[in-house]
Amino acid sequence: MISFRFLKKPEPAALKDIISLYARQGWWRKGDTPALAARLIGNSHCFLAVLDKGRVVGMGRAISDGVSDAYIQDVAVSGEYRSRGLGSKIILKLKHRLKADGINWIGLIAQNDSRAFYEALGFKVIKRARPMMLKRNHV
Repeated sequence: MISFRFLKKPEPAALKDIISLYARQGWWRKGDTPALAARLIGNSHCFLAVLDKGRVVGMGRAISDGVSDAYIQDVAVSGEYRSRGLGSKIILKLKHRLKADGINWIGLIAQNDSRAFYEALGFKVIKRARPMMLKRNHV
């Protein structure tokens, strides 16, 4: 049975599953450690895990100042669980949590042709804006 849970300090098995999700997305680099993943989760405004029989099969998180703005990132669902609406549920639950916390400006970067997915969930392109990052960073 699929369930959703916000985490701050995941158990070791959950942390291993989360790292595996990051690695399968290409977001985990050689030299990254479980301690880094634990800090990433603990320092996020919120981190949502999708669980099936205790195993983490999906995730998403939001970073925020806790007052006015937030960014959703690191949304991923294991391949065998895709096309079940879990990605949409992750986004909707993160949006609900952020709004409940008083945060109404919620942004994200739609990568790899995911624009239509996010538009269907209420996001729109910011006119005259372009995502940018410091050179030599990992994407």
